[in-house]
Amino acid sequence: MAEEILLESDGKHGTHLTKPLLAVAFLASFGSSMLYGFNLAVVNSPAQYIKNFYNETLTESYNWIPDERHLTILYSVTVSIFAIGGMTGALLVGKLVTKFGRKGTLVRATVLVFIGGALMGFSRSCRMPAMVILGRFITGVHSGICLSVVPMYLGEIAPKSLRGFLGLVPSIHICLGVFIAQVLGLHELLGKEEHWPLLLSLIVFPTMIQLMLLPWFPESPRYLLIEKGNIHATIEALKWYRPKGNIQAEVDEMQEEQRSLSSIHTISVWGLLRDRCVRWQVITIMVLNIGMQLSGIDAIWFYTNDIFRDAGIPDLNIQYVTVGTGAIEVISGMLGCFTIERVGRRPLIIGGFLFMGICCAGITLSVLYQAQMAFMRYISVGCVVGIIAGFCIGPAGVPFLITAELFKQSHRPAAYTVAGVLNWMSNFTIGFVFPFLEMTMGPYCYLIFCTICLGVALYTIFVIPETKNKTFMEISQMFAAKNNILEEELTSNGHLKMAEMNGYGTLGLHR
Repeated sequence: MAEEILLESDGKHGTHLTKPLLAVAFLASFGSSMLYGFNLAVVNSPAQYIKNFYNETLTESYNWIPDERHLTILYSVTVSIFAIGGMTGALLVGKLVTKFGRKGTLVRATVLVFIGGALMGFSRSCRMPAMVILGRFITGVHSGICLSVVPMYLGEIAPKSLRGFLGLVPSIHICLGVFIAQVLGLHELLGKEEHWPLLLSLIVFPTMIQLMLLPWFPESPRYLLIEKGNIHATIEALKWYRPKGNIQAEVDEMQEEQRSLSSIHTISVWGLLRDRCVRWQVITIMVLNIGMQLSGIDAIWFYTNDIFRDAGIPDLNIQYVTVGTGAIEVISGMLGCFTIERVGRRPLIIGGFLFMGICCAGITLSVLYQAQMAFMRYISVGCVVGIIAGFCIGPAGVPFLITAELFKQSHRPAAYTVAGVLNWMSNFTIGFVFPFLEMTMGPYCYLIFCTICLGVALYTIFVIPETKNKTFMEISQMFAAKNNILEEELTSNGHLKMAEMNGYGTLGLHR
């Protein structure tokens, strides 16, 4: 039966973009990645209203009037608890995607959005600040799961020639979520004091759409074949995503990977960290995910209004400048998405981090000298825009894409767990520490971000190979030399002795 289905193809390779591929990419990102971007930026506009709410309720309930320092701490907790939830969600990714699949995990995770949105939406009427913080935590858990699962899902359903394009669709939606949060946060829309709970709870509407439509799409073909061994469901899923293409080559490639992993089950995080045959892949995702968050972008997103205020922009104009930066994010994300299959992954990472590093240094200089030279305040705003644009072009999405590409099926869930935890841990650190870091170091704090950006760019130049248009097997073999693969471990025809090895070109570790 499976062979008959394969023979129905017209002989063309299924590497072109089809409507089902595009639909599932936008649908998965719309109800997941976009919410991540929305939640990053949504607390920026109503920051003072949230602080006032905390002040009022603490005074009513405990007869205690908190000072500005305590309110800053409470607001920082509100901002950064989202990252703690994200870290918790990232820890669950490996087990969830193995048990429920990629699509199944996304569908089941939607319940978290409804719970978190309800808590935040009714917090003001219930006069309970804890509901805001708990709601932020629960939505953070959802984002922590989906931020890893969406690129994993899209990376596995995409043909290798489109993996970069589809892999950056979530980053466009992250930027779009930030932009929507900024627009809706305008005073003319939902930026009034009585509307901030509604603004925080709007996340339930995209999730409703995703929950209604996503279950109708197939599961990841790689998951169905390599982890479930269901060849018929695999072929049906491939025919759904590539209705007019020849899927034989893709099935053969998956079966080759399945044979290479025949004695290897889904590996644990501890097993991943101990496995010398993926040592440099693990180091790479650590560097990229930590660098992505410690580049300063979260400081820009969380505290945009304060940064513009310090630059001398009048309060009445700040919200409009912020919306302008959001539009630039979306445009930059689209630019990265539509160029990645032309220029590759490395140029977007290197160029993005280098440009961000230069702009971070520019913020420091412009703030230091704006008292002497008035035009420097505009340089400061330009550098903020530059950081956002540089981030959205490459560093916003490529690390998640690279995480899918550097690992094969057995190691991929654990790799996403490690990448996600480090990503969210760094996110939390910046969200909580940056206000105090800025108080202590002033504009010099951006030099720390500058150093990190330049370091990641240099690491990419010297360590990370180009993965464009490569299969997962080919990418694994590209790291063979870095992972000290012995030449005699290769057969005469260049293929690895998969019966003796763990699928990455090295002898399996005895555990």
